[in-house]
Amino acid sequence: MSIINGKGISLPHLAVIIAFGCLICLTIYSYWSSIPALYTALYPAPAPKDKQHFLSDVTEDKPILLLWDWPGNYRFDFSDCKTIYNIDSCNLTDDRSLYNDSDAVLIFHEAISWNLSSLPPSPHPPFQKWIWFHVEPPTKIKKIPGLENLFNLTLSYKQDADIPVQMSLITSKKPNEEFVILKKDKLVCWFLSKNDSSTGVGTRNKFYQEFSKYINVTVIKTAYVKFLDYYNYYQTMARCKFYLVFQNSIYNDYITDKLSRPLAAGTVPVVLGPPRKNYANFVPAESFIHVNDFPDAKSLAEYLLQLDKDKDAYRKYFDWRKHLNPTLHLIQQTQEFILPICTACDYVARHREYKEES
Repeated sequence: MSIINGKGISLPHLAVIIAFGCLICLTIYSYWSSIPALYTALYPAPAPKDKQHFLSDVTEDKPILLLWDWPGNYRFDFSDCKTIYNIDSCNLTDDRSLYNDSDAVLIFHEAISWNLSSLPPSPHPPFQKWIWFHVEPPTKIKKIPGLENLFNLTLSYKQDADIPVQMSLITSKKPNEEFVILKKDKLVCWFLSKNDSSTGVGTRNKFYQEFSKYINVTVIKTAYVKFLDYYNYYQTMARCKFYLVFQNSIYNDYITDKLSRPLAAGTVPVVLGPPRKNYANFVPAESFIHVNDFPDAKSLAEYLLQLDKDKDAYRKYFDWRKHLNPTLHLIQQTQEFILPICTACDYVARHREYKEES
């Protein structure tokens, strides 16, 4: 037997150890190296201003969707619809001179003035649809009189909207390779963003104050998150075993992109929001932990501490990865309206039939 450093390790055994170590390193590298490639596409360089009027070259077979106002004045390159979501089915424009030729007009609710003077000319052409656009909960919707019977379609987070906007999971025809759970050095994390009392955060704050008495939570404030790029953002989240997805407002279907982030990062989401059954309409029931599954915050904390010690039980929260893939998610505040606008573009192209105002 060959002796290595006097410790009795044979050369064949050493070769196996080195090969195994290389395999582990390659697996981890493959996972992490895929993140920059995936998320670089989500933040492309903006096109020159004179190239932003249309999503693509104008073609007669594609309907024209006119974005009447930029939501929050957050502008993006229309080509992002194709780059990020593979949507290139309409002529998306912000050029108001094309109003009379537009098949649909997307109108952001927050941009509507009280006297309605900010709306497009009315009555609109008979072939044209007006789309009411708002993706926030009722607490953030200002009541404006006179909007009745003006819009043909609604676009919101609600599933009963004409155009519902939700992040989704993609099914795989063939089973995926076994998902690799990376080493975690944080137990529970929370990227805390908006905490304005007027947004209805009282419920989540009260639960968190009690919950944090029984378990350590790493809170990462928005000021820090803003300076993270996609790679570091998801790498930081992936180091957490559990991630708190606490909605600031609790309404049915109001399940924001906060849920898709830990799912994409390989972290188990702990959710506070609408009932479990509502969440299960969007993601597998075994992919998340709901606070309502426990009688109190202490019981939830004890369960997470138990899962921390039980690798097999923890792994079961990733079984859904065998047949489903999480979709990419944009993390910058300036990008929050890209998905709804691109979704509207896709809808208008697929539904050209007449729709009465309501």
